[in-house]
Amino acid sequence: MLLPDKLIPISDSVFETLMAKPAFESWPENRTDELKLISGLSQFITEALQRDEGLIEQLPIMLEDNSRCADYRQRLKALLDQCSDEAAGHRVLRQFRNREMSYIAWRDFLASWELEQSLQHLSELAEAMIFETYQWQYKICCQEWGTPCNSEGTPQPMLIIGMGKLGGGELNFSSDIDLIFTYPENGETQGARRSIANAQFFTRLGQRIIKALDQHTFDGFCYRVDMRLRPFGESGPLVMSYAALEDYYQEQGRDWERYAMIKARVMGSEMYPEYQELRKMLRPFVFRRYIDFSAIQSLRRMKSMISSEVRRRGLSNNIKLGAGGIREVEFIAQVFQLIRGGREPSLRGRGLLETLQAIKELALLDEFEVDNLSNAYLFLRRTENLIQAMADKQTQTLPDSEIEQLKLAVAMGFESYVELTAEIAAHMKNVHDIFEELIGIEEDQCDTAAPHFHELWDMAAEQDVIENILDSDLAQTQAESLAKTIFQYKQDLAKKTLGPRGREVLNRLMPKVFSTLFAHKDAQFGLSRVLHLLHKIVTRTTYLELLDEHPAALTQLIRLCTASPMISEQLGRYPILLDELIDPQHLYNPVPLDSYKTELRDYLARIPEDDMEQQIEALRQFKQICILRIAAGDIAGVLPITKVSDHLTYLAEAIVEAVINQAWQQMAEKYGVPTHVNDRGGKGFAVVGYGKVGGWELGYNSDLDIVFMHDCPVNVYTDGKKEIDGRQFYLRLAQRIIHIFSIRTASGILYEVDTRLRPSGASGLLVSPTDSFDEYQHSDAWTWEHQALVRARMIYGDTPLQQAFAKTRQDILCLEREQEALKKQVTDMRIKMRDHLGGKKSGRFMLKQDPGGITDVEFLAQYLVLNFSHEKPKLSRWSDNIRLFESMIAQGVMDEAQAMGLIKAYIEMRDQIHHRNLLNLDADVAEDKFIDERALVTQVWKQWLE
Repeated sequence: MLLPDKLIPISDSVFETLMAKPAFESWPENRTDELKLISGLSQFITEALQRDEGLIEQLPIMLEDNSRCADYRQRLKALLDQCSDEAAGHRVLRQFRNREMSYIAWRDFLASWELEQSLQHLSELAEAMIFETYQWQYKICCQEWGTPCNSEGTPQPMLIIGMGKLGGGELNFSSDIDLIFTYPENGETQGARRSIANAQFFTRLGQRIIKALDQHTFDGFCYRVDMRLRPFGESGPLVMSYAALEDYYQEQGRDWERYAMIKARVMGSEMYPEYQELRKMLRPFVFRRYIDFSAIQSLRRMKSMISSEVRRRGLSNNIKLGAGGIREVEFIAQVFQLIRGGREPSLRGRGLLETLQAIKELALLDEFEVDNLSNAYLFLRRTENLIQAMADKQTQTLPDSEIEQLKLAVAMGFESYVELTAEIAAHMKNVHDIFEELIGIEEDQCDTAAPHFHELWDMAAEQDVIENILDSDLAQTQAESLAKTIFQYKQDLAKKTLGPRGREVLNRLMPKVFSTLFAHKDAQFGLSRVLHLLHKIVTRTTYLELLDEHPAALTQLIRLCTASPMISEQLGRYPILLDELIDPQHLYNPVPLDSYKTELRDYLARIPEDDMEQQIEALRQFKQICILRIAAGDIAGVLPITKVSDHLTYLAEAIVEAVINQAWQQMAEKYGVPTHVNDRGGKGFAVVGYGKVGGWELGYNSDLDIVFMHDCPVNVYTDGKKEIDGRQFYLRLAQRIIHIFSIRTASGILYEVDTRLRPSGASGLLVSPTDSFDEYQHSDAWTWEHQALVRARMIYGDTPLQQAFAKTRQDILCLEREQEALKKQVTDMRIKMRDHLGGKKSGRFMLKQDPGGITDVEFLAQYLVLNFSHEKPKLSRWSDNIRLFESMIAQGVMDEAQAMGLIKAYIEMRDQIHHRNLLNLDADVAEDKFIDERALVTQVWKQWLE
């Protein structure tokens, strides 16, 4: 081999520098001639010679030995045995590695051996260094913490499993080493003053081994150690027992882990007996008993990911990852191993060349195709080794500089770089043609997502790449923050326990999610909500499949989550609601108002009456399903604000009735029922709704303000085995009702219940007899309690109680009042409420409590009813504000323009609160909103109350 003219000056300069060292005087002439050639080709070898006088002395002797790998371990062990401390051991390891790598590179550049010999030496050198480092550190760790033993006292080793090319015995020159650490059994250390768990011992040992090999010191480093192939990746424990490893691969093993495990090999031949048990456990995971054609799809997807990375990162001229490169040869061999390895033992080999030979013998590919693959692999691997051996850099990209290109061409035995690249191109074409025929990317006919949405998911672990996709392909102005959200989501998924089926569905689903999401104008808001929801449900594969198989459901999900974080939180908390998304016709048509009670009865009828726990849970699920439908109709604009409140109110009334029935059943089983209801039927019990529920104006997050009543006479008892006083029965009934509403189950609470509006407030009876309620309202109630009565109505109760309450309410509201005193009492209460609840925000209008807001409208209605009902009793009929103002018009209290103006202002402000509820925002807006509406409310307030 002769150097071309352009390389001779480089060679001469380096050679002269080296020959100035006296140690070279003893070199034989043939080795000196070889050194002159090497000086023009490999910076790595010449720098190693300049640094290490011992290498200069030893290299000519080393080069006489064609098979140095046979005694790597013995020589390295002897050197480590002489080390008195960790620093000395690290120096020995690095020096040993550099000297042996110089020997291997020298033979590679001179082509004085076959590629297979080079790969064997590289692999056995790495194994020797890994295993002897383990042996050296294991002894030291046992001296410090004791010897790890199982429950029977048998010492436990740590097995180091080499993955990838290291496992296959085909390591490249500057490769990372992919390792997995494991040990047979749990237990504790013995022989030290204080024992520690085996897991802790082996974790510390593993950390020391990594440090010994990976840490950069003055002498360099040995290998980049990559532990990411272990179970759970970077988020998993560094070392796991056999049992934990088996559980992981059986329950969560992914296709790429099957792919990786084919090449797995334990380091150190003395560990082979220990490894057989583990290998036997893992075999069913790696090699399926049946012919497994699903492997093609997963390898196809892995190749697609690699192609995306090559394209996005601009990795042109990459002989490993490019089309027809080394990785495609590996994939072709892997396909046959994964598909047929369970049936064909000859396909279970770790090495690629032996696998290709088995494929040929089994006639799985034509003979000429296997020969093409083998020749291409050998040529590209030799090229890869030489590229890396030039400067000991981990790269598979052909050089850019003319000098480096020339060096590579000479080392490969070509006259010019053009000839070399032509040969490389021919080999890669041969490989890619076979790859395309065998694994070629077949577009899924059902998959409508564009390629960049697949890339967005496949490359989600590379934040800069997905930021580029979001920016260039999707024209997203917030590309950086969106990329961060997607990247974080993928990181968080690594910590989740996902089975193979779940991951497969997720890989199909996520491109569709991105495609649908980024078609939405508010994608920047929806992305984090949708991903947060998916993160919540990702371990429930059934729900992922629902979204994957029903495009309409996915569209509705994204539409609703983008519009409302409240809905996305509800869906994430209670995934059973996702079933509602399947039928948009159903979703956007809530239950008819008069059907809530019958729908709920039917819903509960599926659960045994005596299963109270499930009955209570079903109530919550029914409420959530209904609220989802109501919110969907609200967002879609098919329900105006008044109808939204009507639906929420009728839903609440149906639930109140069901809760009372459940509580009554429980009480009746225990105590029987009060005897006064036996003859007439019913329950003798009622619930009065105040405020929003009383006024048919419930919002999404509203509490229930309620008061309990009964009509049980004194001296009535229950008729059960355990007899109690009738009024005591109703007290316990009310307590049970509150418990059913308030108890927190898997589906949350039902409603917050507030009973403080009862007579005498929190200090009064929880359940009022009807006559006591009437007496209190006439004799002791404050004006503000009469105001509250304006917005009160019975939402549950027997006819006698309904009549009694209606009479009390009518009588109280129609009392004649002194106008000025009433004005003062109403305005004083309004000021007091505003001071107590106002919480003013700078630059914001508080929709409820600020002057001109909703509460002013409500107080106006209450004042007018209390002031005029003694003359116009029809004003007391309704309890909702809209119909109250309509009654003011009908009864001539207000002119139509004024009343309709208040109704319009009231509806628009309530509509705003509803929508802010959906967005999980407080009930306030910018100060420049609702200017005209606030002015009208304030003007009417002044007219009537000042």
